[in-house]
Amino acid sequence: MKNTLETRLGIFFALALIAATLILEMVGGTDFFKRGSTVRARFNSVQELKEGDPVKMAGVQIGRVETIALADNKVEVVMKLTRRDQVRTDSKATIKFVGLLGQHYVAIDFGTQAAPLATADTLLQSIEPVDMSTIMVKLDSVATGVENLTKSFGGDTIQNLLGPFTDFLKENRPKLSAALDNLTNISTQIAKGEGTIGRLIYDDTLHQSALNTLTNFNRTADDLRGTIAEARGVVDQVNAGAGTLGKLVKDETLYRETASAMTQAREILQKINQGQGSVGKLVNDESLFKNVKLTLQKVEKATEGLEDQGPLSVLGIVVNSLF
Repeated sequence: MKNTLETRLGIFFALALIAATLILEMVGGTDFFKRGSTVRARFNSVQELKEGDPVKMAGVQIGRVETIALADNKVEVVMKLTRRDQVRTDSKATIKFVGLLGQHYVAIDFGTQAAPLATADTLLQSIEPVDMSTIMVKLDSVATGVENLTKSFGGDTIQNLLGPFTDFLKENRPKLSAALDNLTNISTQIAKGEGTIGRLIYDDTLHQSALNTLTNFNRTADDLRGTIAEARGVVDQVNAGAGTLGKLVKDETLYRETASAMTQAREILQKINQGQGSVGKLVNDESLFKNVKLTLQKVEKATEGLEDQGPLSVLGIVVNSLF
């Protein structure tokens, strides 16, 4: 009987211990029965992050915060991960929160595929979380500014701002009405296709003319593009040394021959200017010029009696005139 009671008490305490462990795991985030490894990250401040808060990757929970402690003027967060197969050595950890007053958690990104997978106790790079106190101060400043702005727009202020505009409308009501009437008439004429603007909008002839103009412009542009392409082809041929112009530009032999011909022509002109050779004497010898001129005069006199003389007489006259 005694052994039976002790056995029941033992079973009861064992079940109570198991139940307590399960409750701690579900409520407090303690992972007694889950295998995993730890990674670390260091921050200047962890805000309101607590032990047991979740660790997420792309919104999926992969672990929990195991410990938070000071280390080397930083706050070191040790995270126990149930899945480490997606965490890499260049993954970055940061602290985020759900809403202004929501739960904090550690978010880890994927890193790069080229980086190796993180090993146990790897120290991850960290991104400092947003300082909530700074945000609250800025929000308070914005709220104060909005409040001051709304206070400044009292009844007198609004009246001072809108008063001149209201007076302007009252003074110019007839002119404004006339202007609105004119705008109404103009819009009516345009809707009926009257006037220049109306015809531009509704006249098919003008529309077709505009289309023809655009078509001609496109054709001209196509022709211009074709001309440019042909010119580019000619330039390419010249650069390649093809054709007469290409040979003139690229052929060194032809260039040397042309240069040699120019040199020879320059030498011939120099000799002519110096009176050398037959052409030089013709150009520079004054006596030879006079003889040629005298001969031409004799030929001219000899031809004056050609009409009245026979062939033999003409030949005799020419010979006597020349010699």
